[in-house]
Amino acid sequence: MAFDAVKVKNDLVKWIQDWFEVNGPGCNAVIGISGGKDSTVVAGLCVEALGKDRVFGVMMPNGVQPDIDDSIKVCKALDIRNVTINIAGAYDSLMAELKEKMEEVTSQSIQNLPPRLRMSTLYAVSQCVNGRVANTCNLSEDWVGYSTRYGDSVGDFSPLSNLTVHEVREIGMALNLPRELVYKVPSDGLCGKTDEDNLGFTYEMLDKYIRTGICEDEEKKALIDRKHKANLFKLQLMPSFPYKPEE
Repeated sequence: MAFDAVKVKNDLVKWIQDWFEVNGPGCNAVIGISGGKDSTVVAGLCVEALGKDRVFGVMMPNGVQPDIDDSIKVCKALDIRNVTINIAGAYDSLMAELKEKMEEVTSQSIQNLPPRLRMSTLYAVSQCVNGRVANTCNLSEDWVGYSTRYGDSVGDFSPLSNLTVHEVREIGMALNLPRELVYKVPSDGLCGKTDEDNLGFTYEMLDKYIRTGICEDEEKKALIDRKHKANLFKLQLMPSFPYKPEE
């Protein structure tokens, strides 16, 4: 069945409106604006659902962000309130402490610290503006664990978590968002590589496999399956010991 981007967009707008009615009447949607497709589309959906005055964008460079002009372009295109909070001071200070106190600071620790600091920043801003934090992950990323736990993987509501990269882009076009942002080559902003370079397969291949179960390349299929299995824990609630007092 063909993907009806307009219908899904309208359903998403209604879902956001309904969620806020229950979980934050009158609250603002707070969104980390990276300048990529996901945060752009989420911001566009929230503007249509809540109105531009109830959407607050937060730009969070770590020092110098080469593509921050794209983030600014999103905020201007949607005419939303926004603030830039540079996390470099917090990052540098904490990294210096880690390097002093730990025997080894791993590459994973270095790469995942910025998104975790950004999420802390988003929640701090949210509590300053009567907000609710939007998660901007999509199904394709979630499927293979391509997110940072307690970083970009969290939030208060998640409009795109059941939509593939291809579907998110179609919704972006249905929202009449700038095409160059909706189709911007996705990168993690952490190690200078594109998402597809890091993953080892294309989003086109991944999206097809998710929706149809078909992947002609057996090696890539096995890689996707490994990543999916290894990262399922990121999508689950933290396990808790099932203790019950004796009667």
